[in-house]
Order: sequence, then structure tokens, then C-alpha cells
Amino acid sequence: MAEKKSRGGQRRNRRPARNDRRPPLYAAVDLGTNNCRLLVAAPTRKGFNVVDSHSQIARLGEGLEQSGRLSEVAMDRAFDALGAISKKLKAKRVGHVRCIATEACRKAENGADFIKEIRERTGLTFKIIGPQEEARLALIGCHNLIDEDAKSVLVLDIGGGSTELSLVDAAVARDSGLDGMLKKPPIKAWTSVPLGVVTLTEAFAHLETEEEAYPAMLERARSYVEKWAEKHDIRKMLADETSHIIGTSGTVTCVAGVHFGLEKYRRDLVDGQWMDHDGCYSTMDALITAGPEGRANFPTIGHDRAGLMLAGCALMDAVWSLAPHARMRVADRGLREGLLLSMMKGPKRKRSRGGRKRRLQQNSGNKAAAEAKS
Repeated sequence: MAEKKSRGGQRRNRRPARNDRRPPLYAAVDLGTNNCRLLVAAPTRKGFNVVDSHSQIARLGEGLEQSGRLSEVAMDRAFDALGAISKKLKAKRVGHVRCIATEACRKAENGADFIKEIRERTGLTFKIIGPQEEARLALIGCHNLIDEDAKSVLVLDIGGGSTELSLVDAAVARDSGLDGMLKKPPIKAWTSVPLGVVTLTEAFAHLETEEEAYPAMLERARSYVEKWAEKHDIRKMLADETSHIIGTSGTVTCVAGVHFGLEKYRRDLVDGQWMDHDGCYSTMDALITAGPEGRANFPTIGHDRAGLMLAGCALMDAVWSLAPHARMRVADRGLREGLLLSMMKGPKRKRSRGGRKRRLQQNSGNKAAAEAKS
């Protein structure tokens, strides 16, 4: 029976409200050196459906290399972005939220204080994660872009303040599936290069021309990449003709948009697509020679990213030189998607059964001690 009269004579509906049957919403918030991003999604059997998203350039790491601190102006930009994100989370009534901060907050002397202030002003609780966790989440986020025939895959994640590289055993990744990857990602070797599009751009801002800056950027990036590659014999492991690169970053998707001749950026025409080495290098050469104003005129780049593309191309160039025969698969996904999947599908944290009892005993003891002193 669907309805029953209450004592007051009004009919009471036992059926649950339609909104109660909606799947719970999850949100991942990524506070990076350059961008502040939000992704809201509802879980499905195979993954999730995106409900809402937000991306805002805050340039939190601007000036960090010189001062060692987050500037007031940069933090204000981040607060503006986080305020918009907080409103979206409340409007969507998101039940599960995880917020992470990366390189800028890792490096800055006042990074931890900034995280505390974010909580006080917005109610959002951030965790500063390490570069290895950042690399792990990026891999999980783009795990289904590993080609079915690949032997090894190099995941390239270019950020604003650092660049993460992960060499993945593709066969193990395919065999273990998402569940296995969430438990133990099959990463053979990884590194975090302390260069991103913001930090590398600022490092050579003193040079008068881009003709001087680009070779210097490329040399600096190669010095880190080559050292890691030699230590782990990366070239040999990527020598197989089936091996490929997965590029997950704003730099890669912007280059891809130009490479595919898009008049407007469309994720469905970029995500999962392949770029060959020679064709993409021609695109990067065109971007390098175009200059800042010329790059800004490309519809998939614009003014906000034009000044950072030179550094982004240098990082792509340095990494791709490890396997110039390999194709690069474009990933318009990565860290936020990995964070969502780990929340929805990952191992649940076990709570200690005695935790509440111990807390009650501790509170009781503290109260008794206070009474004894009085």
C-alpha cells in the first residue's frame, strides 16, 4: 500500500522522493600551479558520468621560483576560483568531495598556511599530495587509453610547476584492469621533473627573444629527462614499436587542437586521438615561430595560454626525444579523473572498531583530570 493516513488525518507517502534515488555525486578539486579545476560526476558500473566541471587559470605559482612563497595576488586569484567552485558544490549538493594541491603548495614556504586559510574562507579541505601520488592518479585517470598491443607506455603529465613521467607495464595494466591498477599501479619507473610551464617560462623570462629562450628551455628540460632515462634505461624499454606515449595536460590538448585544425576546442575530437612524431613537431614548430601574439590567435590556445606554450613545447620535445618513433595519444583526462575513480572504485578505508570507544574513554579521562585540578 503506497499511502497511509497519519494521526492528523493527512496522507503520508511511503514512496521515497525521486531525488533520493539519484546516484551520489562525487567531486574532485585540483589546485595546481597554473589552473584550479573541478570535476563533478555520478558513478556508473563502468566508471562515471560527468555532471559539471570548472576550470579557471589562477597562476598560483606565479613568482614562486624567485620568492619561495605564494604571493598575495596569486592567492587572491586562487580564492576567487575556489569561491566559484565552492558555490557549484553547494548548488549540486555534492556528497563526496576530495581536494588536492600539488607542486606550488608543495614548494611554497607558506603553502601549508594557505591551505588552512582556504578551509577557513571556503570550507574546502585540501591535502597537499606528493609527486608520486600525482603520477599515480594521472595514470589511473587515463588508464583506458593504453593501446591493446602496447608493451610499454610512457605517461607524460605536464603541470604548471612540475612534470610527472611514469613508465608503465602495459600488459600488466591490461590484465589487472582498473581494480588492479587502483590497488597497485604497474609503474616500472617514475620521476617528477621540477619544471612546468609556469616555472620554465619564468626561468628564462630574462632572455630578450624567443629564439634564445626556446633552446635554453629545451636544454634545461632535457638535462632532467635524460638523467632519469639513463638511470632506468627508458629508451630501451620504449624501443618496441608497439610502445607509445600518453600525453595528459593542457599543453598537449592545446597542441592537439592546433594539430587537428580545430576552429573551436572540442574534447570529443581530441581525447583519445593519436599524433605522430613528425606531424606534431611540425605543429610545434609553427607555434614556436608564431610568437606570443600569433599563438594567441589560434582558437584552441588563446591569450591565457599563449605565453606558456613555448615552455610546454620544450617539455614535450624533451620527453618525446626518448622515443621519437612512438606515437602520442592525447588525453583530455588525468589527475581529476584518477581522483574520482579512486574515490568511487578504490579500496575503502577501514575504520577501527575501537576508535569511538577509545575517544570516549580519552574524553572521559580528560574530564576527570580537569575536575581533579579544579
